[in-house]
Amino acid sequence: MAIKSLSVRIEEEMLEKLGYVADYEGRSVNSQILVLIRESIKKFEDANGKIKGSIDPDVNVKLPRK
Repeated sequence: MAIKSLSVRIEEEMLEKLGYVADYEGRSVNSQILVLIRESIKKFEDANGKIKGSIDPDVNVKLPRK
């Protein structure tokens, strides 16, 4: 599996709030973004059917540390 980088423009306050949520969940901001992306893909696939590809959105999700 190839890992790619992505640059995202985000308002400073939104990034701070995302950082707060990520910290609460015991994740880095990067890991939190990946969790949100996976949840979005899973929700889409549940409503519309599988998207072609071999990676399941549930793969490689770190559990929160609480």
